[in-house]
Amino acid sequence: MKFTLERAALLKSLGHVQSVVERRNTIPILANVLIRAQGNDVSFAATDMEIEINEASPGQVSKPGAITAPAHTLYEIVRKLPEGAQVELNAGSANQLTLSSGRSNFKLGCLPVEDFPKMPEGDLKHKFTLSASDLRMLIDRTRFAISTEETRYYLNGIYLHTTKAKNVEVLRAVATDGHRLARVEMAAPQGAKGIPGIIVPRKTVNEVRKLIDEISGSVEVALSDSKVRFTFGSAVITSKLIDGTFPDYERVIPSGNDKTLEVDTHAFAAATDRVATISTEKSRAVKLSLTPGHIVLSATSPEAGSATEELEVKYDGALLDIGFNARYLLDIMQQVEGDGARFSLADATAPAIIQDVADGSALYVLMPMRV
Repeated sequence: MKFTLERAALLKSLGHVQSVVERRNTIPILANVLIRAQGNDVSFAATDMEIEINEASPGQVSKPGAITAPAHTLYEIVRKLPEGAQVELNAGSANQLTLSSGRSNFKLGCLPVEDFPKMPEGDLKHKFTLSASDLRMLIDRTRFAISTEETRYYLNGIYLHTTKAKNVEVLRAVATDGHRLARVEMAAPQGAKGIPGIIVPRKTVNEVRKLIDEISGSVEVALSDSKVRFTFGSAVITSKLIDGTFPDYERVIPSGNDKTLEVDTHAFAAATDRVATISTEKSRAVKLSLTPGHIVLSATSPEAGSATEELEVKYDGALLDIGFNARYLLDIMQQVEGDGARFSLADATAPAIIQDVADGSALYVLMPMRV
């Protein structure tokens, strides 16, 4: 195998595929990237047995063939080459790859192509297309709430499904870690109706999100009960799904919250961030004291002291003191794109609903804290 690629194209493809390769592997071949040169294309593939990325790039192929090479080492070499460099990769044998660029030469040990695992695709019979911006929105507004607690593995991803909202078929993404819940929806694209509810793993979500930033067109999503595939032009991500049942999230969305608070998103987030400087690192607790037209944010810490800040808000309910984790509050405020955020509250122990005043497509539920 022998081909030449421009450094930027090679770096881009290697950057995409090497990010799924774990730094520590008990199976040596999983540390490698599979490179195939054929016709006028060079394809790169990497996998951790749960997720697989394939990407093709046009190149000058003088001798077709295939080889596997250490993914992170190859990426670092190409990253350190000068911009605009032409890179030649030549595999004269099955166990060595030579990389040449200008006066630089590297020889890398390789493993047999036959050892590289291929993820069986199965029948991905449900297919629909999303714009890159819609998929970005579904991911960005939910992924911060994905649980990192491995014991509740079924919460370690985004739950994607279709349902009816106000007699309209919607595609809905939901994530929760038990302390907060994020739910965002959009009109269901053609072909999405009736898809099985799937839980897309956190790592897959993050890899998909990286690729979205580099495209502006559309993404094809194909799925079955056990796998999902995202196709971005020349790049394809195929992943296993989390085999579990996502909880009935509708049950934790309160329906009797009768007190409404509206705040300026940016002013409230900045005040929360300032006051939280005093709160203890462990609890990150901030107290919200509500009176008609005003809110006082406060935090106390035995070591650091205390802090308060007052804001003018829209609130005409009864006096209420309620505490929240400041980090969780700020995560939600970052997703509110409009100028105003609306809190629906009941009492100091009931979950709060938070929404963008100008956009009802996203809903957040946040559990209160004792303060």
